[in-house]
Amino acid sequence: MSTAAPRPAEASSPRKVAAASAVGATIEWYDFFLYGTAAGLVFDQLFFNGLDGPAAQFAAFGTFAVGFVARPIGGLIFGHFGDRIGRKTMLIWTLVIMGAGTAAIGLLPTYDEIGVWAPVLLVVLRILQGIGVGGEYGGAVLLAVEFAPGERRGFFGSFAHIGVPGGLFLASGAFAIASQLPDEAFLAWGWRACFLVSIVLLAIGAWIRLSVMETPAFQQVQATKEISPNPVAELVRRQPRTLLLGMGTRFIEGFTFNLFSVYLLAYTVKEVGIPKSTVLNAIMVGALVGVALVLASGRLSDTFGRKRVYNTGVVIALLFAFPAAWLVQGGTTLGVAVTFVGGLGVIYGIVYGPLAAFWSELFDTRYRYSALSTLYQVSGILASGLTPLIAAWLVTRGDGTLWLVAGYNVVVALISLACAALLPETRGRDLHEDLAPSAASGEPEREPALR
Repeated sequence: MSTAAPRPAEASSPRKVAAASAVGATIEWYDFFLYGTAAGLVFDQLFFNGLDGPAAQFAAFGTFAVGFVARPIGGLIFGHFGDRIGRKTMLIWTLVIMGAGTAAIGLLPTYDEIGVWAPVLLVVLRILQGIGVGGEYGGAVLLAVEFAPGERRGFFGSFAHIGVPGGLFLASGAFAIASQLPDEAFLAWGWRACFLVSIVLLAIGAWIRLSVMETPAFQQVQATKEISPNPVAELVRRQPRTLLLGMGTRFIEGFTFNLFSVYLLAYTVKEVGIPKSTVLNAIMVGALVGVALVLASGRLSDTFGRKRVYNTGVVIALLFAFPAAWLVQGGTTLGVAVTFVGGLGVIYGIVYGPLAAFWSELFDTRYRYSALSTLYQVSGILASGLTPLIAAWLVTRGDGTLWLVAGYNVVVALISLACAALLPETRGRDLHEDLAPSAASGEPEREPALR
């Protein structure tokens, strides 16, 4: 017998919850992306200056990747308890962990001050960041999606996804302001101020998240006593194919974001010679366009379907791969601006917008937090964390050009398109429907029934 979910209070209306999800996610991603920006501009000079030239940059990008390796750990921990205790409680903890780790980086002594302990402590704090953001993603998305009315789930769910371009905008903006300082002041304390601002943002985010209720979908699971004893094990047992294909759709999303926001940031400044303030401004414009298009594409997915909108963005990414390489290597300010706005704004916004609802609608409520965390964080090791390292290696193999990186971009896009083709369209799915067979049935996974 089914028990209706408790009706959320007006204070937790879909609009307010979506706004809370967006603000909290933006703060967490600001913290995480600060590291990527600093890795491209600062850390090789302050924490790896015992190394020479490209080795220092490889080391800085290596510590950037460490955060993505740690993210599945956070996803596993917070996904498990998010499916057993609730979405809201876990989101408070992830915010605290992320804010504390970020602020501590801003206080960290440099290699010249404490030697090898500086990069060691930097890696430890990056791991802490990774654990925090690893648990953040699934909860932030579900907070918005599970409160949303079914016919507008794509739109409201996309509010959680504006945290990524929104956080990038804030992180790039903070560094753009700090970069106006003389180089000596910027390296001494300017970059640190960007990290210490996290303390204020942490307080704001915690206050906002404490003001919303638990999601109706999870309340229904609690009311019917259907909480999974082991959400990850149940996920792997019941929907392994969907999980793997979902990871494939994540490939182009993670690749696009980290290619443009991390590797090409460093490449255009250090190899092409464009001033870092110019590149940061281009990234900020791209991020703002991305915020708008994430919301727009999420809304369009409510009308035209999740896959159609997503596939449109992936095809644009495929077609833009070689023109982007040509524009960056051209070395003009206009070409660089078009590249970053096209990549981080147009392509990323269209691809990322529908995915919050699409991924959420693929999995059962009993283990949905664990499913989204596993999908996003495990695939993120290759799709996101290793992208700058892979791009840097391909550039060395390509005599300093971006042509091999562009070829890799095309391959990634084709893989994501193939995975999306093998997944069902989910627009209109009832979130309370059990998509997977019972644990003992052995039946294949079935496509969601539409309402």
